[in-house]
Amino acid sequence: MASNDKNKQTGKNRAFVQSLGHAWDGLRALFHYERNFRKHLLVGSLAVIAGAILRLSLNEWLWLVLAIFLVLIAETLNTIVEAVVDLVVGTTYHDLAKRAKDVAAGGVLLAAIFAVIVGALVMLPALSRWF
Repeated sequence: MASNDKNKQTGKNRAFVQSLGHAWDGLRALFHYERNFRKHLLVGSLAVIAGAILRLSLNEWLWLVLAIFLVLIAETLNTIVEAVVDLVVGTTYHDLAKRAKDVAAGGVLLAAIFAVIVGALVMLPALSRWF
């Protein structure tokens, strides 16, 4: 065992700040390594900018933010499934590994479809108020 391994945490967090630090590390890893997360974040940011321009109501903001965060959470869960499956099977093909990854990706697709529907239901009436 290398001396560097002794510094790696394997047990439970001892403090809230420590947990928060690990959560922040996870978000940084998502942003750094996951291209699709960055794309979802960009589209969500554009939706927020459009919402600000269209002066959405509080109710419209709630639906929009829910849809954006649902997609980001789904992408996070998809990343977890992919990482765990890859850890277990490595480069070996297995039908169950494929199914797990496909189902996780399908969850992201469902969340994205929901977000598009919510975006249309919120933005189109708000846009029509301008004309």
